[in-house]
Amino acid sequence: MQDVLHGRRRGLAALAPFAGPAVVVSVAYIDPGNFATNIQAGARYGYALLWVVLLANLVAMLFQSLSARIGIVTGRNLAQLCRDHLPRPLVWVMWVVSELAAMATDLAEFLGGAIGLSLLFHMPLLAGMVITGIVTYVLLLLEGRGARRLEMTIGALVGVVGLCYLVEVFIAPVDWAAVGLHAFKPDLPDGMAVALAVGIIGATVMPHALFLHSGLTRRRVQPGTDVERKRIIRLSNVEVVLALAVAGLINLAMVIMAASAFHGSHPDVAKIETAYQTLVPLLGGAAALIFLISLIASGFSSSVVGTMAGQMIMQGFVDFRIPLWVRRAVTMVPSFAVVIAGVDATRALVLSQVALSIALPFPMIALVWFSAQRRIMGVFAIRPAVTALAVLAALVVLSLNVVLLLDAFGLIAL
Repeated sequence: MQDVLHGRRRGLAALAPFAGPAVVVSVAYIDPGNFATNIQAGARYGYALLWVVLLANLVAMLFQSLSARIGIVTGRNLAQLCRDHLPRPLVWVMWVVSELAAMATDLAEFLGGAIGLSLLFHMPLLAGMVITGIVTYVLLLLEGRGARRLEMTIGALVGVVGLCYLVEVFIAPVDWAAVGLHAFKPDLPDGMAVALAVGIIGATVMPHALFLHSGLTRRRVQPGTDVERKRIIRLSNVEVVLALAVAGLINLAMVIMAASAFHGSHPDVAKIETAYQTLVPLLGGAAALIFLISLIASGFSSSVVGTMAGQMIMQGFVDFRIPLWVRRAVTMVPSFAVVIAGVDATRALVLSQVALSIALPFPMIALVWFSAQRRIMGVFAIRPAVTALAVLAALVVLSLNVVLLLDAFGLIAL
């Protein structure tokens, strides 16, 4: 790191010592919630919603780079900055909303891993949940042996998910011309498409990831001069683009696979379990097995990241830390409650992503506000053009959320 900061190490070799935070955060963009929303989007609408996935990923790149930026410049994570600079009542509201968002996140991640284990080993869902809880807790213990070990483990799991979907895309009969068209052509065929679009955004741009990234970069290295900060920010931006580009391609591959396999013949496929069972006769047992392996890898890795983010949110907002095993146990409770109550697991996954989208404007607005403040960021405050772009992105998300809430309360019909 010192060689990089003093200009003695350049290029990709300079990126390697600082790589890690964006890779960890990228897991939030390929969690089981993405599986649920992307399968529904592809099965029901074919390739029509690919542009939503691409747009969501570009917004994610912008906001994750802002999150990393404030951590590098201020030495504080986003939750700590909120506690330091915002009115106390607003801080409490943001903490409660962020904690609920973290719990919704963990619900999706925990259920996803459990569903994958249940289908792969033909075990009860509750047994899969217990195994998922044990495995993710063991993975979390790696952080005590150094952040690098945990980052490499999570990076390996991301690689597993990416490799699985690379294989799936080659197995499925893809219409690449339609993929190219709909990746850049905005289209919302009906009201259900709007709801799914909000779910995709909620599953892609994650509130807990915005909090977590600022904390991971903050503790990476403490730059001593503005020159060093500028160099680290540049490297961080490159890592964000690379890591989230990989996550974005995986999300696109999820929709493409679902569209190719299910749209037309099985447009009603909405459950992860149904998707797995339908893949066997359509694409063969190998494709179904690969699908489950990617789901389990996603569930394990994203559950670890969700717990890390929840701990950072609590410590940042209220300066309170609880033992890791307690945090892990508390976040498991909603998942067990959903299964015991007999709620459909995939339906719970999709609703959790919508809940995340509702919570998302809080960290988004806070990030834009802090990033643009010269009294906080100094010479590293973002330029007016970047501020305007970030505000526009936040307004788009807010608008989609308002539409969804109006529909939920019966004021409009999607």
